[in-house]
Amino acid sequence: MFGFLKPKDAPPGADSNEPGGWLNRLKSGLAKTREKLGAQVAGLFGTGRKLDDAFYEELETVLIGADVGVTATSHLIAALRERARKERYADAAQLRQALGENLVAMLKPIEQPLDVSTPKPFVIMLAGVNGAGKTTSIGKLAHYYQAQGKKVLLAAGDTFRAAAREQLMAWGERNNVTVISQASGDSAAVMFDAVQAAVARGIDVVLADTAGRLPTQLHLMEEIKKVKRVIDKALPGAPHETLIVLDANNGQNALAQVKAFDDTLGVTGLVLTKLDGTAKGGVVAAIAHMRAAQAGAKPIPVRFIGVGESLEDLRPFKADEFVSALLDQNPAPQ
Repeated sequence: MFGFLKPKDAPPGADSNEPGGWLNRLKSGLAKTREKLGAQVAGLFGTGRKLDDAFYEELETVLIGADVGVTATSHLIAALRERARKERYADAAQLRQALGENLVAMLKPIEQPLDVSTPKPFVIMLAGVNGAGKTTSIGKLAHYYQAQGKKVLLAAGDTFRAAAREQLMAWGERNNVTVISQASGDSAAVMFDAVQAAVARGIDVVLADTAGRLPTQLHLMEEIKKVKRVIDKALPGAPHETLIVLDANNGQNALAQVKAFDDTLGVTGLVLTKLDGTAKGGVVAAIAHMRAAQAGAKPIPVRFIGVGESLEDLRPFKADEFVSALLDQNPAPQ
């Protein structure tokens, strides 16, 4: 039903045909959401079910229950009704493929792989609330870019938590990459030193950690703006990517986080973690749709998704892969 190609820069083990490959891990990681969404969809779209108001109301309940969101769900339902009318479908089974196709179409605008080839160094600043998986994501991203032959440097900008610095140092040792940190001092100073070191050492990618903060902590939100300004002073034009790390367990609350951080920092991409621990994986559709109704507003791309604890479990977001795993569909043969 859905076809996709293995990315050219995919690291070893990412091929869907390999045991434990990425697509198998993605399907496994989305198991909780699929149990809530995919299984119910399979039953709902059984042969012989009439396409009446009761069917669409039940489908609406299923989608909202998986945290697809009210507005995104309304958009999908309207599109399916129109598809059924145009194609003159008689029963629900005929509409099942259309659901997958419409989901892929909704998610495609946020499928924008991050190109870190230029400039050099390419500085990625990561922010988010405490517990979202920010520092762990940095460690996994370091592994991901190393697999592409990139020279990586980590900046331990979370100076509020000693444990965060130690955690990042551990990831540095695990990946054999340099970590710039200070036992004391502010985050901005660490960032400045890290960027200068990256320039001097010919680093390809800088992954800059920042302290976790809630969007309601206005003084901390102002401080992270300062950190971004200092990075720009150290290297004009940097950071070249500002990623917000979101915990998928937060469901619809993640949308409020995106808006708050975007208003403060001008977010250029998202990392959605812990999809394996929640039945709210449908929030990806809500994220994709959140700006659809705003004239001239560009969607904020989901750069990476995480579905597990291993180094291989954070990968670029691909709409067709995600929907195939979500709805328990087999990809089309290449």
